[in-house]
This record gives sequence, structure tokens and C-alpha cells, in this order.
Amino acid sequence: MTERIHGRQFVRTFFTTPTAVEGEDDSAKMLRSAIKLRGMKAPDVWVPDNEDATAPSMRDEGAANIIDVISEGGAEFPGEIHPRVVWHRDSPSTRYQGFKHMLEIADPERGAIEHIDGFVIPEVGDIDDWKKADEFITIVEHEHGLPEGSINMSVIVESGEAELAMGHLRDEMGKPTNNLERLFMLVDGEVDYTKDMRGMTPTGSLPPWPELRHNTSRAASAAGLIAVDGPYDNIRDVEGYHTRMTENQAKGMLGIWSLTPGQVVEANKGPLPPKTGSWHIEAGGRRVELTPEDGVQVYDGDRVSVEETGDGYLLRVDTDEQQLTEDELREELLNLTVYVPSMDDIVDSMEEFETARDAGRGAIAITQSATIRIGEVDIDISKDRMWDEATFQAAMTPIALFQDVYENRPDQHDDLAEMYGEDIVERAANVGR
Repeated sequence: MTERIHGRQFVRTFFTTPTAVEGEDDSAKMLRSAIKLRGMKAPDVWVPDNEDATAPSMRDEGAANIIDVISEGGAEFPGEIHPRVVWHRDSPSTRYQGFKHMLEIADPERGAIEHIDGFVIPEVGDIDDWKKADEFITIVEHEHGLPEGSINMSVIVESGEAELAMGHLRDEMGKPTNNLERLFMLVDGEVDYTKDMRGMTPTGSLPPWPELRHNTSRAASAAGLIAVDGPYDNIRDVEGYHTRMTENQAKGMLGIWSLTPGQVVEANKGPLPPKTGSWHIEAGGRRVELTPEDGVQVYDGDRVSVEETGDGYLLRVDTDEQQLTEDELREELLNLTVYVPSMDDIVDSMEEFETARDAGRGAIAITQSATIRIGEVDIDISKDRMWDEATFQAAMTPIALFQDVYENRPDQHDDLAEMYGEDIVERAANVGR
């Protein structure tokens, strides 16, 4: 795998902003607002969008606005800044326009490039097209006396060609004929991808494209890059946004496009471990969170019921019924329940394993226990999970993300301390080091 040359290990939020708004006294008003975002409202990556979010007639003015706003306020912006320029695999004139805008924006005499981390290239095609974009950025660097490879490049995967091109990255990156090591993010663009694939649904809504998201995450993992999902345009559907993020996180795609500051907050918090742990019952294809009451986890649903009978218990799960002894009921509930650990739980387990490992033990059992109440019946359950080095490394992913955030986003330290408490933040920042 080609060694990373960029600083961030994780990107949670990819926030786009129009670069020029027509009909306003100040066409850069949205840029000026976005660059002032701080804390959880500020994205890990801010993308002044001089492509789809900006009208074609305003893009020259948009490039000038990028320079003005970033040269003035870029030093204080807490995240990375990656302007999006125009590009198209089938249009030389569009590619040339994007090149001219990059050349203009990167001019050191204009004062913006010192605060810019890279450029986002949309509508790429096969791997040769990626190399064209890379070559243009190399020319920009040479023209302005910037170190070769100092400007990162991220691409938006919006076509079948681009999806197939991701499979060639491991072979192409590191060759002396290109500078593709500058690649940073692979971002899915499902809207244009659907158009390119000629996809249709009865309602006209976007297909979910789980294969694209898997392929992007896999390519990012293989090439040492960061995978980011495309925009979730129903901005009022917070639950749907969370569902999408949860599905992505299981694929290793921890970043997502954000269209509003509200989505930025949700996406910044989404991959972080929860403040408190929670027990859930899974039945009938649904997961129901149990409510803690006086040390008991209470089920308030209609898919599972338990009744005490004269010789045991009657367990109903949807339409299935079982007559069980107490031990059999406990075993069935163990199969139905899952525990979502808190940040404190994860850190406790990791510290316990580190202590055991340092003492020469290769594996330990860590117990999770609870009293489950269903109807009028209380049952104590407990489950042991074996922790070894592989378990420790798997648990390290959310902690490594937290540590990356903590190191790169000092503007979020107060928010993190408020979420978890200062003691947990300090322990999480040091565990596994």
C-alpha cells in the first residue's frame, strides 16, 4: 500500500458551500458564513463548491470569492479546505476551465493557497482521466513554485468508469509517471452515478447503491485513502441520515457529505462512541432500545412478551411461542439482546486488556450483565466476550477516530468534554498508544 502523505486518518464531514450566489449584494455571503463555523458545527473538510452548487455563469466570480474569503479567514478555520472545481471526463473545455481556476486559486501572491489543503475533482472517468487531473495539479504546483505533491486531490466517483478506475489505484499510485500519491478522499456522488448508470426507481428516488459504497470503501482501504458517502438530500430526515451513517460505518465508510450545518453536527457526532451504553432487543427485523429504570433494563415493545407459568415461562417472539425453564429463557434472551458499549465501556475494556497483556496474558474474558424486564418478569443475563489482540485492534477503530479528532480539531475539545467528561476524554486520548 502506498504510504499516506496527508495528515488526517479520518474524515467525518464533507460540507459543500456555493462559491457565488447570484442576485446578492455580496455573492460570497455563504462562503463568509461557512468559514466562521467552529466546534461541532464546523466540518472536518469544507468544500467551497465551484461546480454543481454554483451556477455556470457565476463560476469565475466564485473562484475569485474563494480567494478573497480564504485568504482573509482561512488561517482560523479549524478543518481542512478543499475547493471543488469543474471537471468532466468527456469535455476538454470543462477540464481546461477547472485547470484555470486551480491556477488562479493557487497563486501564492493572492494569499489563499497557504490555507488550502487540496482540490476536489468531480466527474472523473477512467484511471487515465485521474492522471490528467493529477498532471494539471502538478503543473499548477510547478507554475507557482509549490512543492510537488503539496496539493491534495480528491475525486468524486460519479460514473461506472470512475468506479472501475478505483480498482487500478494500487497499481498506479507510486509510479514515477504520476503523482497520484496526492489522492486524499474518494467521495461517492450517487446522483450523477445514477444518471450515468441509467438507474430508475418507481418513485424517482435514488437507488441506495450499497455496492458503490462498498467498492469505494474497499478501494480507499486498499490505497490508504479516505471514503466519503454522497449527499443525503432529505435534510429534515435526521433519522434517515443516521441510518445511512450507521450502514456506512459497518462498511468502513466513516465520512458523509453534509449539506447544512445541522447535518455537519450530526455527522461529526455520528461515528463517535455514545456517551452511555444501551441494551437492545432484536426481534422481527427490528431493534428496540431498552429503557433503564432503577438498574433494570425495561422492554417496552409488542414483539416480545414473557409470562410466568406454573412450570416455567412462556416466551412469545412475534407469532412464535416457547415454553421454557428459567435457564432456557435466559439463553433465549441472550440470543435476542445486544449491548452497544459507551465510550467509557470501550476505554475500560481496552485498559483492562492492556493491563493483562502487559502481565503476559494473551486473552481475557470481559463480562456484560443486566437485568431484563419484559412485562412483569425480571431475568438476569450475562455474557462473556473474549478479548485478545485482534479484539483490541478492532475496538481501536472508534478510539483511533476519536484520537484523530482530538488531535486535529482542538476547537471541539470543549464539546467532547461536555459529551463524555474530561476524565474519559483524557483516557480515550491515551489508550492504545
